[in-house]
Amino acid sequence: MRILLCGINFAPELTGIGKYTGDMAAWLAERGHEVRVVTAPPYYPDWRVADGDRGLRYRRSAHALGRGSLQVTRCPIWVPRRPSGPARLLHLLSFALSSAPVLFGQWRWKPELVWMVEPPLVCAPQVALFTRLCRAVGWLHVQDFEVDAAFDLGLLRGARLRGAVLAAERWLLRRFDRVSAISPQMVDRLRAKGVAADRAVLFPNWADLAAIVPQPFAADGGRNALRDALGIGPDCIVALYSGNMGAKQGLETLAAVARALAARRGVRFVFCGEGACRAELERACAGLDRVTFLALQPVARLGELLNMADIHLLPQRADAADLVLPSKLTGMLASARPVVAGARAGSGLAAWIDGCGVCVEPDDADAMARAVDLLAADRALRARLGAAGRARAQRDLDRDAVLGRFDDAARALCARAGAQR
Repeated sequence: MRILLCGINFAPELTGIGKYTGDMAAWLAERGHEVRVVTAPPYYPDWRVADGDRGLRYRRSAHALGRGSLQVTRCPIWVPRRPSGPARLLHLLSFALSSAPVLFGQWRWKPELVWMVEPPLVCAPQVALFTRLCRAVGWLHVQDFEVDAAFDLGLLRGARLRGAVLAAERWLLRRFDRVSAISPQMVDRLRAKGVAADRAVLFPNWADLAAIVPQPFAADGGRNALRDALGIGPDCIVALYSGNMGAKQGLETLAAVARALAARRGVRFVFCGEGACRAELERACAGLDRVTFLALQPVARLGELLNMADIHLLPQRADAADLVLPSKLTGMLASARPVVAGARAGSGLAAWIDGCGVCVEPDDADAMARAVDLLAADRALRARLGAAGRARAQRDLDRDAVLGRFDDAARALCARAGAQR
């Protein structure tokens, strides 16, 4: 098939949406599809374009992968130094404007499937129009409900504005042949927004189980180069947060948990990642000698990083429940380490954590500290919950299985559309 992928984030970004879209594009190309990608220069989670031209030029690259091919066109983008609400909107609009001519330039290529990831929803009108004009199948994939999140997190304000934007969102969602989301609860929200039941489908994030191979806990004789480099002995319990350090993560809870357990001997906190809120988290942890900060690690070291942990930490703001499902969760489960998460009962995140860790109320640092203390003291419980997480990842999150189901569904949709022409 000829598949066109549209999204602001793409490889080589190491976290979040870019990681998954890049992985998906390569997987599809290796299996014989012609894949083209319209995206931006890598900038996330640092909110800084690394290129010398600051991302202000169009760039194109082509690769032969397996039986197929992958062509990536990167479009100019404005990246704010401080991603506030209005600045984020201008940032997204800059990509929508610069990517439009590249998108419509694919007319002669005639893609059979046009797949777009949200965020950014501001690109949906032009993608929907292009899909209709070239008579392709349109598939919108929702990683974040960015409209709800922007208002619930206070990035945008105003009842009238919210009503107008939500109405536009509902209209746009109905312009696509398929709309997918990464958790059952998010699929339910799609249906509540007016997407027909036969068009709203589950398309979860995945884990590369071959790359993330569980190693024994350090206390059980497991050796880990990152632990050794940090001078962390086998008797020390490492509570790890790894991923984007942004506004939706509830990172202020991490500093409060570390302070609450500052006197607890044998527990070490490692916070790994980059993002707009990292400096704020570092200031909040000032003076805590059992907290270590690491830079975002390359993909090749992801398994080693996750295996360094005895406990994974997954804070989340209460007002982000079921608007997002943290992409970092898949690797945590695959590493066979228990997860302590801020998640309300009945939420999508709580359903994933059930039996694989401990859930506490979001933003409740004292409860999260008690959960860490409980797991730190119970070696058998850590092993049991971690093993359950790995089993869940093997059952539900294997990359080849998840992407294989998408491939089958996409082929069937395109075949049906072709027969109806």
